[in-house]
Amino acid sequence: MLKDKTVLLGVSGGIAAYKCAALASSLVKAGAEVHVIMTAHACNFINPITFETLTGNKCVVDTFDRNFQHNVEHVALAKKADVFLVAPATANVMAKLAHGLADDMLTTTFLASTCPKIVAPAMNTAMYENAITQDNIKILQHYGIEVITPATGYLACGDTGSGKMPEPEVLFQYVEKAVAREKDMVGKKVLVTAGATRESMDPVRFITNHSSGKMGFAIAKECMLRGAEVTLVKAATTAVLPMFIDTVSVESAADMFEAVISRSAEMDIIIKAAAVSDYTPLNVSDQKVKKKDGDLSIPMKRTQDILKYLGEHKKDGQFLCGFSMETENMLENSKAKLLRKNADMIVANNLKDDGAGFGTDTNLVTLITKDEVRQLELMGKDQVAKAVVDTILGQL
Repeated sequence: MLKDKTVLLGVSGGIAAYKCAALASSLVKAGAEVHVIMTAHACNFINPITFETLTGNKCVVDTFDRNFQHNVEHVALAKKADVFLVAPATANVMAKLAHGLADDMLTTTFLASTCPKIVAPAMNTAMYENAITQDNIKILQHYGIEVITPATGYLACGDTGSGKMPEPEVLFQYVEKAVAREKDMVGKKVLVTAGATRESMDPVRFITNHSSGKMGFAIAKECMLRGAEVTLVKAATTAVLPMFIDTVSVESAADMFEAVISRSAEMDIIIKAAAVSDYTPLNVSDQKVKKKDGDLSIPMKRTQDILKYLGEHKKDGQFLCGFSMETENMLENSKAKLLRKNADMIVANNLKDDGAGFGTDTNLVTLITKDEVRQLELMGKDQVAKAVVDTILGQL
């Protein structure tokens, strides 16, 4: 997702500097060109050679280092950058950044950069909570710099509290959010459903399906990366929940119906990717499972059809996308579903196809609108999500 992006990673003198080696490695693996700028104090915690080995680029420490091409190095790096992350950001470095001081390579380059900037504070709890530090954070935020809230936990000084730098995986997602996609969905509100609903048979057993939530999560993340305000209504899932998304957890089909319908009127785009149970047992609270000739016998009723209701109550300008998971006659059934549910697009797949369906990291789908049927090749679910969102935006 970060192919052709240039990330500047500013490392200042805190013990959490060691975590940035893993972060730099992850950024490079994601396709980014990574340049690391260190303060002199940071070199006491981790050697610049580590970053040079991981990134393939010279790690810059000295503002007056002559070992580079003939240009003004801090300006050259600033111009190349798509995003500048300072992690860890000590109280001292944050004070400099907040007040425009530029007395080393890191602060000079930061001041010269016009790209999105992110700061990850890491320090002792008392230093972080000090009113001066908090004022500096407000100043940084006033100038449009994103300041990551530190984690809470056991600190290197032996205290337990706020001030702990988030793990590299979290910092990576902040960088990804900043530059992975063009922000072509800013101002749009999107609701995505994901996961498998569960219908209780009795206090112990329930009816469900094999949905992992991966596809729905991928779509929600894609919309978030493009700048949309995303609400994710999720049932049971095994996938990793994406950050920066408003999440509503539900269990049954009725719960999901209520959560979706109560929020639907304010949404510009609704994408129903959840695998919702078609039936639910009657009178669950009083239900006693009966056996007849060794088989379970449970009276059932249909659950409410979320997509159909949304189609019947679709507001002007609202885009409705549903999923169709079939085992036969996929195209015919999905086209009929598009019309029957008054949807604007159906994402269809055949669960019998290799690499498609529940629990996989890939999917093989066909995108169906009133005017077009387009089959995609087998690809990762994040790539499918991008294709789905691209198609939706092309229809608006």
